Amino acid sequence: MAHPVDVHVGKRIRHRRWLIGKTQQQLAEQVGIKFQQIQKYETGANRVSASRLWDISDAMGVPVSFFFEGLEEEGKTGASSSVPDDLMGDKEALDLVRSYYAIPENQRRRLFELARVLSDAA
Repeated sequence: MAHPVDVHVGKRIRHRRWLIGKTQQQLAEQVGIKFQQIQKYETGANRVSASRLWDISDAMGVPVSFFFEGLEEEGKTGASSSVPDDLMGDKEALDLVRSYYAIPENQRRRLFELARVLSDAA
């Protein structure tokens, strides 16, 4: 059975990879491994060594600490939100975030305000 920390780190690898629009194959080539190994990391089936995590963080343009963000909150329960627990593990949500940031900033701000008004009215 996979350790919860390995699963969390794997989810963060997948999350970041989706956000920057890389395939498992592209990331694997940058890091110098097979894409199957990236699959195993992302599911938590295999642990990521410190040096490999360093290479992955470099390839994805984030600090190593990125992969551990949210780990403390993951164990907490009782969240009273309609937001899914693994929002950043949801491909649709990540596609939405990627599309949102592709919009010019002034239009993005207006879209954000519209979304806020709609959610307040719901």
